[in-house]
Amino acid sequence: MKRIFVLVISTILLIFCCAACSEKESNKLTNVRIAFLPNITHAQALLMKEEGKLEEVYGDGINITWTSFNTGTEIITALFAKEIDISYIGPVPAISAYSQSQGDVKIIAGAANGGSVLVARNGSTIKTVNDLKGKTVTVASFGNNQHLSLLSLLSNNWLSPISDGGDVDIRAIANADAVNLMNDGKIDAAFIPEPWGSVMVDNGSAYFALDYNEIDEKGIPNTTVVVVRKEFYDNHPDEVEMFLQEHKDATDYINNHTDEARSLINKQYKALTEIAIDDTILISALSRTEFSVTIPYDSIMDFAQISVDNGFIEEMPRSDIFMEAG
Repeated sequence: MKRIFVLVISTILLIFCCAACSEKESNKLTNVRIAFLPNITHAQALLMKEEGKLEEVYGDGINITWTSFNTGTEIITALFAKEIDISYIGPVPAISAYSQSQGDVKIIAGAANGGSVLVARNGSTIKTVNDLKGKTVTVASFGNNQHLSLLSLLSNNWLSPISDGGDVDIRAIANADAVNLMNDGKIDAAFIPEPWGSVMVDNGSAYFALDYNEIDEKGIPNTTVVVVRKEFYDNHPDEVEMFLQEHKDATDYINNHTDEARSLINKQYKALTEIAIDDTILISALSRTEFSVTIPYDSIMDFAQISVDNGFIEEMPRSDIFMEAG
């Protein structure tokens, strides 16, 4: 009887050990999937992808997948589908992702501030926000950073979009298409991230109506943050820390070795879009963007308030939207 009891206990322990080993094996990290947009405001991603240093840090056992998206909305969808682990994204879609996922998407670092401009068609009379009355303005997508900044600017100047009974025609147009429409004189203005604003100014179709440091009287607004799925962070905190260190190193390199960084960023941009950015345009775009890993809490919460005011989210996010690693 004693031998049977020992055998049963041993079998149970073996089952538990196998289950633990199986669970550990299932959590073994083999692939890190990172998302970004092909904008200068996501310059760290462009630089890191081009240099390949993150792949070196993780080693041969972990594959790095970089995916370029067109909008933050597309990134949110990929995060919810668990197709992306870490992402560079605007603060507005980051807030939306946190809200929709009930806290499962967290902001873990800052990336860029500024980098958004309001350009107006050459020959137009747009000099202030008030001059947008009766005009057509494009943003890349509804509910993104530029859209909410524009809604705030209009509200502060007693204006509103046509969709709300006002007289400013706001249209969601992809950045590259907005460039073509501006060239053809079919839109009056564009609230757009860099380098697209500088592209329009350089080709002679537009001018800067509001520069990056004139968008918000409170200061230069946040443009890009880094988010992570909480499940991914909980299972792989060390690897997230390794990513954040490379993110910091890339930020430092952009700030301290601007010329070298600009060349590498442009090389990756060309690889993604098949078109290199003219150096004059790239210098202009980078000069309008501030890169920092510090989380700009006040700016993000300002965006959250605008999101609530305009019905994009139901309530202000809790403080756990921020999950500073380390």
